[in-house]
Amino acid sequence: MDEAADRQPVAVESAADAIRRIVDNLATVVHAPEDTLRLCVLCLISEGHLILEDFPGVGKTMLAKALARSLEASFSRLQFTPDLLPSDVTGVNVFNQRSNEFEFKPGPVFANLLLVDEINRASPKTQAALLECMQENQ
Repeated sequence: MDEAADRQPVAVESAADAIRRIVDNLATVVHAPEDTLRLCVLCLISEGHLILEDFPGVGKTMLAKALARSLEASFSRLQFTPDLLPSDVTGVNVFNQRSNEFEFKPGPVFANLLLVDEINRASPKTQAALLECMQENQ
């Protein structure tokens, strides 16, 4: 069945009101231009990805945490380093001795909202693991 057919229509006014409430909530925590906050929310609603580049200490992490809390979404932060492995991003299968089976332990990429810091420090393989998840909306 078509996925779009299963979705319920949302009134434009109620969607705009919800966005306004989220932006107002973010503005109480983060001191940023309203346009920036609105664009962050719209990016999330449109299932997009967002890159925030700014000086250290201006509130990028706080903005991401506040956005996750406003939406009651799970949040994870990932600091890329040269020794980070692709499995540190996506997760790993771990052997459970009690059940004699492998269990998948999901990585931070499985959060609803993921903040990735210093992407340029990681190896190309690790960057590719993140980009693949982003591309496939996983």
